[in-house]
Amino acid sequence: MTAGDRVLLGFLLLDAVLLALIELLFLPSYIGSVQFPITAALAVVTTPLLVAEAARLSPRRRVAGAPLLVWFATVFVFGVFGSGGDIVLLNDWRALLLIGGGALPSALMLGIVMGKNPGT
Repeated sequence: MTAGDRVLLGFLLLDAVLLALIELLFLPSYIGSVQFPITAALAVVTTPLLVAEAARLSPRRRVAGAPLLVWFATVFVFGVFGSGGDIVLLNDWRALLLIGGGALPSALMLGIVMGKNPGT
């Protein structure tokens, strides 16, 4: 990896942290009286894109899976141990939707990348 690739990977990891925080904070959104967790859909789209872009930089598993690991760690840490001791990650179906929507497509994308580069 070149120095430019490392900088880009740093930005991808920063994006993963910021997206995880935004998705957590807007998870309990409502439209009127209806629960509307649109950020779960955001996680379904953005986290696999981060993994695919990281895999484009380097075919190594550690590099390709880094955005997924950073996203998941951010969701866990800030969701369970939120600021001021608040629990941001709700104990209902929206939390499962966010975690599943972010982790499952990203893991599938990581599998696709590893399938294309079996020697790494």
